[in-house]
Amino acid sequence: MHELTQSFIFEAAHTLNRAYLADPAAVLGSKRIHGHSYRALVTVRGIADPTTGMLLDLHTFRQQLHTVQSQLDHHLLDEVADLGPATLENLTQYIWRQLQPTLASLYRVTVERVLTGDSCSYYGT
Repeated sequence: MHELTQSFIFEAAHTLNRAYLADPAAVLGSKRIHGHSYRALVTVRGIADPTTGMLLDLHTFRQQLHTVQSQLDHHLLDEVADLGPATLENLTQYIWRQLQPTLASLYRVTVERVLTGDSCSYYGT
């Protein structure tokens, strides 16, 4: 069994309604448009093809990731259809939904905000 991971970077802005917080400054700050640098790591898992020795051709893998990257990079995430609030959880599920139809061996999607040390992984269902 092999796992193969590729990553891509995207820069994006969003707002976040955090009305549940008791601190009015935090609520106001997250409602304002702000941005993050994200890194998405996409992992496929399976058995390598005995003829090619590859689980998935890296060129094909990168092309599929580029399609999703272009939907997120330098966008206002609030306007990305079917994303929902731009949480790490929703970003992982969004990327999964975009890739799963063409990546049958998709195993895990992780989104990180490297500068803040935050990350979230989604394994699908």
